[in-house]
Amino acid sequence: MYKRINGIQHIGVGVLDSEVSQKWYRKFIGMDIPIFDGVAPAPLMDVYTHNETITKRATMILNLQGGCAMEVVNPTSFTPKKVQFEIELGDIGIYINQIKARDVRKAFEHFKTNGAKLLSEVVKMPNGEETFYAEDPNGLIFQIIPGQNFYTKGKHITGGPNGCVVGVSNIDNSLKLYADILGYDKVVYDETGVFEDYKSLEGGEKQFRRIRLTQSNPPGGGFAKVSADTYIELIQAIDYTPKKIWKGRIWGDVGFVHIGLDVRGMQALGAELDAKGFGFTCDTKDTLDMGGTTRVHCTYIDDPDGILIEMIEVYKIPIIEKLGIFLNVEKRDPLKPLPDFMLKAMRFSRIKD
Repeated sequence: MYKRINGIQHIGVGVLDSEVSQKWYRKFIGMDIPIFDGVAPAPLMDVYTHNETITKRATMILNLQGGCAMEVVNPTSFTPKKVQFEIELGDIGIYINQIKARDVRKAFEHFKTNGAKLLSEVVKMPNGEETFYAEDPNGLIFQIIPGQNFYTKGKHITGGPNGCVVGVSNIDNSLKLYADILGYDKVVYDETGVFEDYKSLEGGEKQFRRIRLTQSNPPGGGFAKVSADTYIELIQAIDYTPKKIWKGRIWGDVGFVHIGLDVRGMQALGAELDAKGFGFTCDTKDTLDMGGTTRVHCTYIDDPDGILIEMIEVYKIPIIEKLGIFLNVEKRDPLKPLPDFMLKAMRFSRIKD
């Protein structure tokens, strides 16, 4: 049976206040295209919410210049909690959301001029590229990095996410999933030491091994032109015993809650994952209707450290929801990108502040 992992579709972000957070994401990272927005119970996540069904507002947002989406999750049935201890670099979990920019220094000036909380100056990554770090209203870290393969040229200074940083206990063990199964098998760099770009972050003066991964196969799927190349950076503390960022909290609390992967052939993929020890922890079994605008099949797996990875097979998506224009992708070639006129039509849904 056919199966394929196209790449990162979105990063899930649990927030204190969706309106406040989305305004920040529009202002600083240009995430102004809503794909869906609705309030609903989340019974699929019971396994991650102490077997109690929560209700949440979920909003999928996109920067049409390029990059992945973000799913902004704001619980409505309880008040989300922030982590109750000082997170340090190397702690276990999704730690940083990486955002691509054509010009990192211009992006830095935009963040600085508009009052963002900056966590660093412009510094160098291990591969010599420039980067800087900022904090959103929830205390979450966003890293601006050089990007390429932008889809459109808009007014905003950045594109959207093109990856994330994940703290793990053992990189070699994690590679059995991320590289061998999920297809992030191409190494951009693999370095161990004390890193200049980490020194301004909490705990960042220590030693780490960090490996930046991308896919050797080109990204596929309907949104491949927008998402383009994506990356997963695994970091492992060398001289520090890491804590689990999500210890004592549930899905929907404040933080980067999951990595969402766009897939095709969910059943065949599930059989392979199960055979290799990464079986689905929860599964909609069939299509899930997201408020009548989006139909998807969703599953989750845990990585070796219990970090959540969502698999999404999309069947129906809104192109211009307010005009009732949707696309049924179920019968499309799974590798064929959507035509430009459909992708660019999404600009008519743009939210302007």
